[in-house]
Amino acid sequence: MSGQEKIKGPASYFPSIEKKYGKPIQHWKDLLESQSGKKHMELVAWLKETHGLGHGHANALVADTLAKRNGND
Repeated sequence: MSGQEKIKGPASYFPSIEKKYGKPIQHWKDLLESQSGKKHMELVAWLKETHGLGHGHANALVADTLAKRNGND
């Protein structure tokens, strides 16, 4: 083994999100945190409609953000 763990789950999308949209992941997480009271799919739709993210990228950002918000790292 190389000693480096393969990134799994939503975070595995982060490098391609940063490359495609030109913003750091924290930028997207900060935007999501500003949208209080919305459910998972509402947040996904918001990222897609307002910021032009693809479904998979939006879903990964929302899933990771909500998991950390709820203490499910």
